Amino acid sequence: MSTTGVINAPIRTLVVDDDFRVARIHAAFVERTDGFEVAGVAYGAEQAMAVMDELKPDLVLMDVYLPDGDGIGVARGIAERHEHPDFIIITAARDVNTVRAAMQVGAVHYLVKPFGYQALRDRLVSYRDLRTRMAALGQDQEADQSEVDALFGLLRGPAALPTEPPPPKGHSAPTLELVRNAVRGAGADISAAEVAEQVGVSRPTAQRYLSYLAQHGVVRLQLKYGATGRPEHRYSLAADRGSLGG
Repeated sequence: MSTTGVINAPIRTLVVDDDFRVARIHAAFVERTDGFEVAGVAYGAEQAMAVMDELKPDLVLMDVYLPDGDGIGVARGIAERHEHPDFIIITAARDVNTVRAAMQVGAVHYLVKPFGYQALRDRLVSYRDLRTRMAALGQDQEADQSEVDALFGLLRGPAALPTEPPPPKGHSAPTLELVRNAVRGAGADISAAEVAEQVGVSRPTAQRYLSYLAQHGVVRLQLKYGATGRPEHRYSLAADRGSLGG
């Protein structure tokens, strides 16, 4: 991990995914996170190698299943070089062999698809904090055991804490994130119909996502009674979740 001049410079990040829609979403997540910028996007192993040689990113969000190769194999080949980026493995693969292979190539994180912005943000922030801490220490300074433990602990940081729930089966992680952001950005309580209009989904769809978020304590459901006596469901971000998101 090269940390020269990283305290103020954005962390240049390469996004590698064979699905251009997923790559676009992940790139948008990176751009939303303070201290990061997208250096480029690649859709295959060969293209990823070429882009890394050309752009020399600091960090790579590496998919495993690529049309012309294996993302972990790409990471392994690059990691053998003296100067190389760090890797966050982003994949649908859940088998232990793939997880072990990612650890063996020195991946700083392993994130299972699908996920929302918060899950990626937590891992990016922990990586950013680690780079900042190491840059402040200096390359020639010796670290005692407590400092080493603190550095390794930074990677576990917020990513080890419970954040937002994963999307339920049959639901979209990006849509779940958009619904949560609509509630967060409302500034006050908001109805399912208002969320639906903002996100661009039907009211029943918005209601399903909101109910799921309420069940997991991410949003708070309030019943407001009008003249008809029939309560209206209103949603607001739960008080203990106000710091989520970027």
